[in-house]
This record gives sequence, structure tokens and C-alpha cells, in this order.
Amino acid sequence: MSRVHDIGGRFGDGPVLPEGQDAPVFAADWHARALAVTLACGSLGQWNIDTSRHARERLSPKDYTRFSYYEKWISALADLLVEKGVLTVADLTGVDAPEAKHPLADRCLRADQVQGVLASGGPADRTGGPASLFQPGQKVRTRHPGGNAMVAGGHTRLPAYATGAVGVIERLHGTHVLPDSAAHGLGEAPEPLYAVRFAASELWAQPEHPRDEVVLDLWQSYLSAEDT
Repeated sequence: MSRVHDIGGRFGDGPVLPEGQDAPVFAADWHARALAVTLACGSLGQWNIDTSRHARERLSPKDYTRFSYYEKWISALADLLVEKGVLTVADLTGVDAPEAKHPLADRCLRADQVQGVLASGGPADRTGGPASLFQPGQKVRTRHPGGNAMVAGGHTRLPAYATGAVGVIERLHGTHVLPDSAAHGLGEAPEPLYAVRFAASELWAQPEHPRDEVVLDLWQSYLSAEDT
């Protein structure tokens, strides 16, 4: 079954129209606050980036299709805060005022820490894990059907439009955390991550520009060797 958020490459949604260079970074002031509070809450250490992405994917189809970008962010954040026990629904609605210092208060991201935290990022490369099975120049086929092979309806970084497609390994990025596992608290399960090149004609039956190519970063468990 398809997932509501997995609409990349779908026919009929119209062209992607990038904003001009003079466009503001945030279209509204609250967009900046939504980004800031999401990053600050991530510093509490109660979830990882893949958990956060999956929270946005799990919004109801009705909400997902009508919410703007940052409405998705702030709504998914509210869900995570309650699910992880950081806050209650009453906390979010302001019904009950906190009577004591929150257990996670010491993890608060202070203003003077923001620049350093953002600069350091959250590296997902790891050592160990299974050996790489593919080499640059080798043909591979993506898993079909796609989706998360570990959790029904779970998070994955294999887009629906690329399932069952044949591509060519461009490079090995090293070993990285597997989102399909990390998003669901099943451990990092690191495995090799590859840049895979696909012809547009391999991904779509009637591509507008057949000679275009798309490069996707895909984990080893998404791939199998393609006989030539």
C-alpha cells in the first residue's frame, strides 16, 4: 500500500518551481520558530532524525495533504513530545502549569550553543557493519515491492518511484545508520550506503527528458545484483 507522503516523481502534480534568490528564507515568522523549536527538542535526546521524519510521515492523510511544510513539522513534533512522554496533551494546550522543574530541563539548548550544535551536525557514518557487496560501475536492482522490510508501514529512504528499477553504482559512501531500523528504536543496524545512478527512462514510462539521470543514495539492503 502506498504511503501518503511518498509522492516524488508522481505524474500530475505540476512542475517544481524554485523560489528566486531574493525570496526570504522563511515566508512567515512562525516558520522560523517552528524550525527552532523542532531542533531544540531534538537536542533533548529522546529520538533521532529518522524517528522525526517518520513522525511527519505518520500524520493522517487528511492532515498531511492540507498542511503546509512547517505545519507538518510542528504537528509531528507535538505527536512525538506526547508519545515519548516529554509533555502531555494538557501541557501542550496550557491547561496545567508545571509545578516542578522538568526532568529534561538541563538538556535545554541555550542560545549560545546553537551555532556549535548546528555546525557539528549529526553524522550518520559508522564503522563496522556488513561488508560492501557492490562496486562502482556495477548494475543493481532496487527492492520490489519497496517499503520497510523490517516494520510494516515503517520508515524507509527508498522512494516508491525507484522500486524495482535498474541502476548503476556510482560510489560507495561508506557505512551509515540504516533509517529503516533507527526510526523504530531497533538499533542503528549500519550498512553500506551507495550513490546509485538511474536513467529517467528506467524510472518513468514517459519521461519528459529521457536522457536525464537521477542519483539516489540507497542502502545495501535495498539492492540486489542485476545480471548482465
